[in-house]
Amino acid sequence: MIHLAKDETKLMVAVHGWSGIVLGLLLYAVVITGMAAVFAEEIGIWSAGHVEAKSAFARPVDGPVRELAARTPAKYHEGVNLFEIGDHNLGAFFHRDETDADGKFVSRGIYYQLDREGRVVKALHGTGEDVFGPRNDDALSSFLVDTHVRLHLPNPWGLLLTGILGLAMLVAAISGLLIHRHLFKDIFTLRRRASPVLVDRDRHSVAGTWSLPFAFVLAFTGSFFSFFGTIGVPIVAMAAFGGDVQKLNETVFGNPGTPDPRAATPGNLDRVLADAARRGGDVPTFVSIEHFGRADAEVTTFHRPREGGLAPTTLLYRGATGAFDRVKPSIGTQPSAGGTLTAIMAPLHFGNFAGIVSKAVWFALGFAMCYVTLTGLRLWLARRREAARSLDWLDRAVTVVGFGLPFALVGAAAAFLIAMPLGAAVYWTPAAFLIAAALAILGGVVAPSRAALDRGLLLATGAGMIVLPALRLATGGPGWTTALAAGQPIIVALDLAFAISGGWTVWRIAGDRAVRTATAAPVLHPAE
Repeated sequence: MIHLAKDETKLMVAVHGWSGIVLGLLLYAVVITGMAAVFAEEIGIWSAGHVEAKSAFARPVDGPVRELAARTPAKYHEGVNLFEIGDHNLGAFFHRDETDADGKFVSRGIYYQLDREGRVVKALHGTGEDVFGPRNDDALSSFLVDTHVRLHLPNPWGLLLTGILGLAMLVAAISGLLIHRHLFKDIFTLRRRASPVLVDRDRHSVAGTWSLPFAFVLAFTGSFFSFFGTIGVPIVAMAAFGGDVQKLNETVFGNPGTPDPRAATPGNLDRVLADAARRGGDVPTFVSIEHFGRADAEVTTFHRPREGGLAPTTLLYRGATGAFDRVKPSIGTQPSAGGTLTAIMAPLHFGNFAGIVSKAVWFALGFAMCYVTLTGLRLWLARRREAARSLDWLDRAVTVVGFGLPFALVGAAAAFLIAMPLGAAVYWTPAAFLIAAALAILGGVVAPSRAALDRGLLLATGAGMIVLPALRLATGGPGWTTALAAGQPIIVALDLAFAISGGWTVWRIAGDRAVRTATAAPVLHPAE
């Protein structure tokens, strides 16, 4: 039990309510897109019809990388980043780090996109910000991730805003915990026959309390990522490195050693990757080569966490010989508690440390957080409806965002499926999202009641989800037999998930006339 004085309890209630009201809708947008971002990789496979199951790093890459190095100016051999793109194809960024005219630390070079046979499909010149962006086949998954990370606002403002929202979630979680006088009793209390407000309050308390540890983890790790590059790195660089961000990166993330600029034939990269897969438990997800073609070249491979672990694995190899050097900490040259904590931030935030199982758990907890945020806003409004009729606009705004955002996301997915075969997905995916959002806002203005707005948006969302699997097949996506034969059951799983979720939503809203009563303005009893 938690005991607070009466005045302190009132203060915590006020803090809890206003922290949710001021930033609640934005927080809801970040969390619901984060639910989708957890499955961004799987959504990318499903939406683009990717059926290749073999990693690009499980195929020969040594020859293609040597050919790219031969055609790339030597000034861009300072760093080579290798990663997967599209349907397990290879991306390679040959670059050098520099400070631009505005004093900003950038990586400038040539980004090559290769097909499955190792042929160059596209070569893009410029800084990392210039060349990296959504492609036609990953426009949907990129849109979901970018919406979650920075709400499509320009840097650094988007990251700063999501960081502030993470702090707001921490405030709401802590204050919500403190205002429960009978915490362990409340988390098991569901009064199904009480008034609508009491039912909603019980569900809000139960969902919020059970998901409280997740809220702390999500808020802390999200704030870390948002503030790390926008505030943390510049402050540390200014305090310890005279403002030199490049020197900070080399010291903290690099591999310090004695420079040896002599030319040297690189070791066989395929042998390095095979050894790394054995030591790391799986093929790498990312490979970095420093000083390609020099005697002091080093190859770093990054791997997902091992089964049952949280921290990802990083391995270091000598680039000139291909010999294994050591297991490398994520930060610094020696293992440390801070380095381990930093390393587990991403797995904890995105829930990918145990594959599809942990992602499913994170998705369910994210759904609970969305429910807590939405019901919290509704409860706050319900307590003030009689005293402030003018809050009807806010009540409708909660519906427009709460139910309109899923509707807009479904619209973006449908537009992607139609536009991708035409090569126009990068434009139409966000455009369809904005069009659907505008329709939801228009509905909020013209709907005769909030209940009608609720029903309309939910029915449209459910119907859209039902249509998505059929639309995917109609636009040339692989059938279930083809997907299963290729080892991509995620395509079948997402088809079923969309169809079942959409069907349940339509059945619940269209078939249950009690929804009209449940979404009507609740009557508050004197005790409330």
